[in-house]
Amino acid sequence: MRCCVCLFTQSLECSPSKMAAGESNSRSSCLNLSNSGPLGNAPPSNSAHSSPASNGGVVVAAGGMNRGAGNANPRTGPENGGGGAESAVRSTPSAHNPPRQSVCPSGATSGAASNMTATPSSSSTSSSSSSASSDASAAVASLPSSPASVLVYREPVYNWQATKSTVKERFAFLFNNEVLSDVHFLVGKGMGVQRIPAHRFLYSDEVQIGPETVMTTLYSAKKYAVPALEAHCVEFLKKNLRADNAFMLLTQARLFDEPQLASLCLENIDKNTADALAAEGFTDVDLDTLVAVLERDTLGLREVRLFGAAVRWAEAEAQRQQLQPTPENKRRVLGKALSLIRFPLMTIEEFAAGPAQSGILTDREVVSLFLHFTVNPKPHVEFIDRPRCCLRGKECSITRFSQVESRWGYSGTSDRIRFSVNRRIFVVGFGLYGSIHGPTDYQVNIQIIHTDSNTVLGQNDTGFSCDGTASTFRVMFKEPVEILPSVNYIACATLKGPDSHYGTKGMRKVTHEAPATGTKTCFTFCYAAGNNNGTSVEDGQIPEVIFYT
Repeated sequence: MRCCVCLFTQSLECSPSKMAAGESNSRSSCLNLSNSGPLGNAPPSNSAHSSPASNGGVVVAAGGMNRGAGNANPRTGPENGGGGAESAVRSTPSAHNPPRQSVCPSGATSGAASNMTATPSSSSTSSSSSSASSDASAAVASLPSSPASVLVYREPVYNWQATKSTVKERFAFLFNNEVLSDVHFLVGKGMGVQRIPAHRFLYSDEVQIGPETVMTTLYSAKKYAVPALEAHCVEFLKKNLRADNAFMLLTQARLFDEPQLASLCLENIDKNTADALAAEGFTDVDLDTLVAVLERDTLGLREVRLFGAAVRWAEAEAQRQQLQPTPENKRRVLGKALSLIRFPLMTIEEFAAGPAQSGILTDREVVSLFLHFTVNPKPHVEFIDRPRCCLRGKECSITRFSQVESRWGYSGTSDRIRFSVNRRIFVVGFGLYGSIHGPTDYQVNIQIIHTDSNTVLGQNDTGFSCDGTASTFRVMFKEPVEILPSVNYIACATLKGPDSHYGTKGMRKVTHEAPATGTKTCFTFCYAAGNNNGTSVEDGQIPEVIFYT
């Protein structure tokens, strides 16, 4: 439906290009309305030269709302309620000549309003044209507030909804439409700028999220407090979480305060540590994220490889900080993360070939770690010596003896006991008896051997200090050893030191029940043939097995 505006029953027509140029002719100023928009108004302009109405002119409003021409501070757009369709004409006086009425459609605001701005004419405008323009301006300014003064024929503002049967259809109609628009985006630069209408609400509850848009969408959902959209984004990230993007998503989850997503990322890194550290995004994480990962006891990777990954990150971080990748700068950017590398868990060969020659550690640290690897009693080191276990949950242990006695001797022969379990577990260490002669240091080698193949599955050459009591003292493997159900294994410990306590009244079957879940892990112990230093099911060493399920 085309809009028609009649002033004093005189038909006014002119070219928009002529109006914009301020071309002088003998005809009086006119109003040109092009094809109608969705409400019957002139369609909005996305031109960079569209002029909004100002507070300094005279506004004539007609149509859906009764407002007079004498308003001193007319307002358009969403602030005035935007209930009716209106046409606003602003007159801007010239310092030398009366204004020539040249009006063009501008971007419609809420309620599909059209702002039409009058621009001053050139000083060379003919007197007859100026006179006509002055008369027209005076006539416009003197118009009464009655709706009869200006006749606007258009479709009622609510009529577009009558053709839409659902809310979804109505929202779809409003998308990229001036109707009820309460915000506009200016896109582009200079002459190419476009004015795009928008509404500060969501058009539907349907969302299409892709890898390229999910993070910006999550940011918007957080900023504007749209929990349903936020949940969609997080669910998308969960479904697309992989080892090669786990570090990147972990950084974003920490940034957007999404603890559930962060937890899933960390679990993925635990299970796929090698692949996650090899991914491109690993070296882009911030220091706090790196620290959060290295603090974990559940990473499934040897410590020497974790050190190599930390060095790669330090090189990238030094470049970001515009520092030379010297050993000193690498240590500087690593900060707290360096102390989280568990150097004591490395073999002496791994340490000598890598960290000891990197220049990142101080001479004092290198010496103390070499002493830790080679002598007993072992000196204190500033780095964590607790093994990492690739399993989550609480540490478990079982004790196979009911009573403790004194004097068990050692002559270089290994104490050995055969065992099997009813479910898959990971053994991380043994509990061993210590000296009966007071505080003493022992040197020990512990092993787990696959019985059928005689393969050593895990071992550690280390030592422990005891206090002379009948307690057990923990001796840990460098890495967890996987134990499969219904398979025979041999637990082996070779001690060098004075006589110790030992266990008696041993049990052939020992069951551990998890307090939280009630899951039962059943150990069955058997005599290990061959040299075993006298250890058996009934009495001997290796009283305790420490494990995770």
